[in-house]
Amino acid sequence: MSKVKISQVRPVQAHILVSDMNFGEQKTSAGIILKSDDGKSEGVKPRWCKVRAIGKDQTNVKIGEWVLVEHGRWTRGLELLEEDGTVVTIRRVDENGILMTTDERPVGPEFGTFTTASHGSEIRPEDFMR
Repeated sequence: MSKVKISQVRPVQAHILVSDMNFGEQKTSAGIILKSDDGKSEGVKPRWCKVRAIGKDQTNVKIGEWVLVEHGRWTRGLELLEEDGTVVTIRRVDENGILMTTDERPVGPEFGTFTTASHGSEIRPEDFMR
């Protein structure tokens, strides 16, 4: 892992750096667990992510905005540190691969609602009963 802080990284030209791209297991609001589809044919889909930094020539998106990016229009992740010491995975996305934007984080499993032990989620049989 890099010891570089995200605040020390500046993209060049019109490049866009993002975080919070979900590739893990997800849970629907009804409690159904969706296994990770990363690396599988059903995992070929656009993904939402949060804009963390933009280059000086970028005019189409702003920091803090959420963008939906076409499948494969992002780089591999690079782990950097937040100011508080937590690790964040940063990727560069292709500006031409952005399908839409929103100011608020999209909700629902298709938009990246995490459900892992590290996030404190718990699944119980009664969650599936009416």
